[in-house]
Amino acid sequence: MSVPYNHKAIEAKWRVNWEKNPVNPKTDANGKEKQKYYCLDMFPYPSANGLHVGHWRGYVISDVWSRYKLLKGFYVLHPMGWDAFGLPAENYAIKMGVHPSDSTAKNVENIKKQIRDISAIYDWDMEVNTTDPEFYRWTQWIFVQMFKKGLAYEKEFPINWCPSCKTGLANEEVVNGKCERCGSEVTKKNLRQWILKITAYADRLLNDLDKLDWPEKVRKMQSDWIGKSYGAEVQFPVVGREDKITVYTTRPDTLHGATFMVLAPEHDMASSLATEETKEVVEKYIYDASMKSNVDRLQDKEKTGVFTGSYCINPLNGEKVQIWLSDYVLADYGTGAIMCVPAHD
Repeated sequence: MSVPYNHKAIEAKWRVNWEKNPVNPKTDANGKEKQKYYCLDMFPYPSANGLHVGHWRGYVISDVWSRYKLLKGFYVLHPMGWDAFGLPAENYAIKMGVHPSDSTAKNVENIKKQIRDISAIYDWDMEVNTTDPEFYRWTQWIFVQMFKKGLAYEKEFPINWCPSCKTGLANEEVVNGKCERCGSEVTKKNLRQWILKITAYADRLLNDLDKLDWPEKVRKMQSDWIGKSYGAEVQFPVVGREDKITVYTTRPDTLHGATFMVLAPEHDMASSLATEETKEVVEKYIYDASMKSNVDRLQDKEKTGVFTGSYCINPLNGEKVQIWLSDYVLADYGTGAIMCVPAHD
């Protein structure tokens, strides 16, 4: 005789048992304190009323690893929390016609129930909620200390912008030029925002990579992301204007043979450099570039560009060089401008 598997009843029974008899105690059977292991997930963002399968797809790996370390005799510190501040949560509240503190609290309650239903091994004694004043008072305190040390400053910076959600998007949230959440066309928008000066710790970040028990491939990615290099900034006067375009190069000796200048479409001067003859095509190029994510722009095999009609002076030899725009140059890296020189050995 076949007996149907009633997963709801069986799992509900064992969840109650696990609550009474935790499977992740801090001490072993002899009362000796276990060795600790810390496993951290990216906290969900409660800007909707529940989880989707994409959340669990990410969490299942860390849950399996936590169970493995548990079986190896560790006490696993595996916290869960809520990255609850931000415009998406406010937009959700506006959509539902309620105060964001109310909708966020309700969303957290429901998502927490869903995670408990999954029975992942989380240490709920270590739960974090970024909207809790007892939490964000310390993040505010840390920010003030960083500001006092000159490690936090304001800067206008281009970001992926969804005009419908009215919020910035990470590159991963832009799919085929559209907002992952609402499907609207994503543009680039310059916003004045707070920047943390992590470059002040570039040397320490690089040197301490050797202390990490990570695969060499991952450490190489981190090193490339830090991107430390030695070079010089060179200023190129714009013909007919008092402005100068700054270029960073690790080989200033090669600039003598520079053939043309290339700016990112988001560069502060990009639009103003267009002449009457090139204005229409330049503005269209800038708009088209704003509809692409940085990832798409870097992955495009075919490089495109447009001549602005303006020139700058190469300070090394006094020659005029054309100023172009190209979307393979990104404004959020370096100066947003490069000089192109012929290939050399």
